[in-house]
Amino acid sequence: MRIGFIGLGNMGGPMSLNLLAAGHTLTVYDVRKEAAAEQVAQGARLASTIAEVAGNSDTVITMLPTPRHVEQVLLGDGGLLAAMAEGSTWIDMSTSVPAVADRVRAQAEPLGIRVLDAPVSGMAKGARSGMLQIFVGGDGEDVARQRPALEAMGDPERILHVGPHGAGYAVKLMINLLWFCHLVATSEVLAVGTKAGVDLEVLHRSLVASPATSNFLQSDVLSVLHHGDYDESFAMSLACKDLGLAVDLAREVGVPVELSALVEQVYRRGRAAYGDLAGEMIPMKLYEDVAGLELRLPTSQSAAREVHP
Repeated sequence: MRIGFIGLGNMGGPMSLNLLAAGHTLTVYDVRKEAAAEQVAQGARLASTIAEVAGNSDTVITMLPTPRHVEQVLLGDGGLLAAMAEGSTWIDMSTSVPAVADRVRAQAEPLGIRVLDAPVSGMAKGARSGMLQIFVGGDGEDVARQRPALEAMGDPERILHVGPHGAGYAVKLMINLLWFCHLVATSEVLAVGTKAGVDLEVLHRSLVASPATSNFLQSDVLSVLHHGDYDESFAMSLACKDLGLAVDLAREVGVPVELSALVEQVYRRGRAAYGDLAGEMIPMKLYEDVAGLELRLPTSQSAAREVHP
């Protein structure tokens, strides 16, 4: 397949490399030309403009930071949509919102351009391994045609057609929202339990064995508990963006989300305290700091250490 890829950041960079490894012809673009160095070294063509990507591609994939960037790339001056040929396909793999894709699709469909929303889960590790989970919204025939490209970037068993246009965005926002809620709730529970004198290893093991267990408890939280790694591959600025989009979507559909709004504020407090580039799990440190504890499980699985200012 002739594929264009726009946005070569922590996620888009390795995703595009996996497309190359699968044998697809690739044209890439990023506002930072240096971001394309590895792709070019492996045979990709570096476009100097967004329109050039469209001219060399039957399918164009975007992986961009915010809905504003998506709309600018597609509909701005010299934008992608105006340069795409009839019969080509745009796949947006960004975490975005249905409203942006609706505006693009309103202009794309009369031109004979197909549109899919296909955001992903799996973080940078999944992007590198080509084992992302992909949630696709759009026409089923379009999904089937694009499956070779999607399978180059994602786990074939976890590429899910979740419904019509916009459903992919909505599913991804809800997944992120629930994950962030898991993180805040887990942080509170671990901080309170250890401050109350329960050994951290015992508390964690008890939670995992209980009806309250989750994938977050069993797996994701271990990066902090074992290594103090708050996952800087996904910055707090982006986490707060995703939370804001999820709460905005709830407002649009008329569902009150008091808990989600509170979790968003915890994240914004974490961003204010530790900066835009702090990792997406840094809200755990808010609770560590308040409790005066460093929640760590050394190799020996010993208890959390008390920190004295």
